[in-house]
Amino acid sequence: MPQFRRVAQRRGKPISLTVDGHPVTAMQGDSVLAAILLSSHFVRRLEFGGEMRAGFCLMGACQDCWVWAADGSRLRACSTLVEERMALLTEPPSTPALVDHNA
Repeated sequence: MPQFRRVAQRRGKPISLTVDGHPVTAMQGDSVLAAILLSSHFVRRLEFGGEMRAGFCLMGACQDCWVWAADGSRLRACSTLVEERMALLTEPPSTPALVDHNA
């Protein structure tokens, strides 16, 4: 069951992306956080215990909504807008070198 639900229609074109290999449809202008929580109950699991996380500050100041692009780069889900054909992972990829473009 999704954590969020849309309460108003949003203008803009539909954007297709994947989250952990699953297709997700968002609207142009949606954040990655909104797109994930419109299709899932949580954004990711905490690395140090596995608890479900859904974002905390929602303004890019904390570390709670980090997700990964398929290329291994990290991004903040709350302050990154969705892009067509974006491929996102909610757990770190199994590649040894992670790139952080938001640091």
